Amino acid sequence: MLLSKYFFKTIKEIPNDAELKSHRLLIRGGYIKQVSAGIFSYMPMAVRVFRKIENIIREEMNAVDGFEVNMPVALPAALWSETGRYEAVGDELLKFEDRTGRKMLLAMTHEEAVTDLARYVVNSYKQLPLMLYQIQTKFRDEPRVRGGLIRAREFVMKDAYSFHTDEESLNGYYDRVHKAYENIFRRCGLSVVSVASDVGMMGGSGAHEFMALVDSGEDTIILCNKCDYKANKEVAKAKRDYLKEETLPPEMVVTPNKATIEEVSSYLNITPSQTLKAVVYSVDNKIVLCAIRGDLEINETKLKNYLKVKNLVFASDEELAKNGIVKGFTTPVGLSNVRIIVDESVALSSNLVAGSNKKDYHTKNINFGRDFTTKEIVDISSVKDGEKCPLCGAPLSVERGIEVGNIFKLGTKYSKAMKSKYLDEQGKDNDIVMGCYGIGVGRLMASVVEATAHEKQIIWPIPIAPFAVELVGIFKDTDADIMKLCLDLYKELSDKGIEVLYDDRIASAGIKLNDADLIGSPIRINIGSRSLANGGAEISINGGEPTIVALNKIANVVSYNLKS
Repeated sequence: MLLSKYFFKTIKEIPNDAELKSHRLLIRGGYIKQVSAGIFSYMPMAVRVFRKIENIIREEMNAVDGFEVNMPVALPAALWSETGRYEAVGDELLKFEDRTGRKMLLAMTHEEAVTDLARYVVNSYKQLPLMLYQIQTKFRDEPRVRGGLIRAREFVMKDAYSFHTDEESLNGYYDRVHKAYENIFRRCGLSVVSVASDVGMMGGSGAHEFMALVDSGEDTIILCNKCDYKANKEVAKAKRDYLKEETLPPEMVVTPNKATIEEVSSYLNITPSQTLKAVVYSVDNKIVLCAIRGDLEINETKLKNYLKVKNLVFASDEELAKNGIVKGFTTPVGLSNVRIIVDESVALSSNLVAGSNKKDYHTKNINFGRDFTTKEIVDISSVKDGEKCPLCGAPLSVERGIEVGNIFKLGTKYSKAMKSKYLDEQGKDNDIVMGCYGIGVGRLMASVVEATAHEKQIIWPIPIAPFAVELVGIFKDTDADIMKLCLDLYKELSDKGIEVLYDDRIASAGIKLNDADLIGSPIRINIGSRSLANGGAEISINGGEPTIVALNKIANVVSYNLKS
């Protein structure tokens, strides 16, 4: 491909709203153009990357016996109402009416549509297990678009759905897809870790996320470097030591103007782990007090999942006062008509310092079970860097990552609601057991850039590079000999079936080399008067230092590096 004939545009300016490296480089390199917030057009080079990623995905999905289908983006609301999600999902689900007034939606995911397909075709255990997948455009009216393709509103996604007779069949297939995902990311040149995660709005009995570890990631991952423990912060646990001793009688003490854990701990000469932190929320117009050890933080995702709510709102001063709670000096002791949730850290500790629901006073030696009680003892704590691994006790590390894929054990959540059943060997109706497996294609492309690129240079892994080789001819319009050498090499490499992008433009070396950095071919060949004087062409592999290679050896060097 001749760059002089190619449809592309690179830009020098860094987009003002591009906070992530991948966003900046993909726009500057002529891969994507923003049309609206979170909505992009994909230029020819981006489409080449897309197709290569899609082909890798297809090969791996076909290898685990998947059948490719294509389902509509626009769906009738009635389909989603069968599962209750049309009413339950918030503003991120784009809803509209067609010309007849029928309620419609733009699908952000396709559980209902694929379950509808399954119930149309499947009626016997003999047809199971079965997996259907698609690579399809989706739309999520995301309120906080970020990072270009990392969190977009319109996006391309591979979603797959498996159907089984029972949990045992699902578990076995889930492991096969897990391995297929590892293969996909490895083949795309991206290193990932698989972590246990929260099932979220998808529901089900278990889930894993595949995370690319990058500093710019918006997800927090908890890892143990000694054993295999890995978890998203939403479900991560830590092994903690708790002080259990003989309970002492409560003792109220004056703590003038000392309302925070840090202030109280310093004033009473104790550690934050010897205190009780009480956080009060308003949930469905009812007060919920959460008690946790003072050195820990509440993990609001864990709490939201336990409460089965989408959002948490702190109780207002008026709500606190109405329930006899004093802000800054809150305690669960002595409260009535208030729902109390206690973290394990409080239930397993002794003689904690808590508020007194009296301004400027705290109470020493508060003990769960004696001074207050509840049946709701739940892990609602966040894990911190350096805490002990729950499996082996080694220190945990907190890392940042981008979620590039996820898999879920859905169970019968959707099949039961939509009456998707099969007849077993005895002729009895059973709900089909389902799994779900997703990869964002655009997000994966951007994540590769985020993980492998330099600040001003894209470096594509060979399997998904738009062009494996870029040949940069550095010449003036009077340099006929150099132009002929470049054209001959371009033809030689192309005849060997190598994808070559040849920059044949009459432009300065600076412009060409800067554009080559943004295009990001893993193998770059520069030919000009200086390189020829030094004995041949400059070849750079994966952004490394260039070396001089004789012209008659270039094809062999390129072929070797493409195979290795």
